[in-house]
Amino acid sequence: MNPLRTVLAAALLGPLAAAAADLRVTVADGPATASPLYVAMFDSAEGFATGKSIAAQVVPLRDGGAQMVFVGLPAGRYALKLFVDQNGNGKLDANPLGLPVERHGFSNDARGTMGPPTFDAAAVRLDGDASITVHLR
Repeated sequence: MNPLRTVLAAALLGPLAAAAADLRVTVADGPATASPLYVAMFDSAEGFATGKSIAAQVVPLRDGGAQMVFVGLPAGRYALKLFVDQNGNGKLDANPLGLPVERHGFSNDARGTMGPPTFDAAAVRLDGDASITVHLR
């Protein structure tokens, strides 16, 4: 490759690589029994409301806690929805009134009124590497 092209490519792509950040997530207050933890990440209010995530992970929850990392994220606002699948059916179970019966949580430990919180309540600003903790309820 031409040395000039190499320098130009590095100059153009360098800022993009530097803008990528990692979000480390620690989850606490889960059940003591080992269970899968489903985590979905959203970058917009529309996606948050409709369940269209930009990234998702399923990690083992052990002794009430778990850790995961979302890597290479551009700067922006992100919100997480999490739930523990205690019965292994792959979904967040609810009672007849629609209230969750399995442990769940949101980034910022956000809570909704008569339903889930808004994207704005759960959103975390990411401008560089960051760590957050989500407490399940």
